[in-house]
Amino acid sequence: MSATTTATICDAAYFDALYATSDDPWDYRGRWYESRKRQLALACLPRERYRSGFEPACSNGELAASLAPRCDALLCADLNARAVELATQRCKSWPHVRVEQRTMPTEWPDDGRFDLIVISELLYYLTTQATAQLAALAQGSLAKDGTLLACHWTHPFEGALQSARQAHAAFDACMCLTKLVRHMEADLLLEVWSNDARPVAAREGIA
Repeated sequence: MSATTTATICDAAYFDALYATSDDPWDYRGRWYESRKRQLALACLPRERYRSGFEPACSNGELAASLAPRCDALLCADLNARAVELATQRCKSWPHVRVEQRTMPTEWPDDGRFDLIVISELLYYLTTQATAQLAALAQGSLAKDGTLLACHWTHPFEGALQSARQAHAAFDACMCLTKLVRHMEADLLLEVWSNDARPVAAREGIA
């Protein structure tokens, strides 16, 4: 596996090989861990509804399918062409979901502003430099009332350029947002930042 020192993700051939043998290389559909992780991510979002969401590195679209009911519009992207096909098929019931082939962070969309950005299982495939660039792009694209969520597997694995803890630390160091959530357990690290520092109860006017 190779990666450049500029802002590119790891070698596309790494993912090509994974999708050549499976439409669900990480068993997103079958594992309770994955289902629970999606539920945790959704529960940690401080708003019930978002106008415009973006999920880079959407893989086969399982998380996108969970985000779709919470968004008026949702853009998803992945480096791998097969993943884009799978995510498009998975989200076909939601006409407001668009799936595109993009490499992160070099092909970050520059034609939109998002009030929800979800970065899941992506950062450890990036160099530290690319992680900082992704953080800057995410902040620059986030609406003034926006939410940014990052969630990653904490165990070591072949293909990772950095651990989840290292990736989140590098990402967080670039943040000029308020951290609303930090959920850490043996298997995953999940953090949420926002331009709106109010807790959920205050947003609803009950605290």
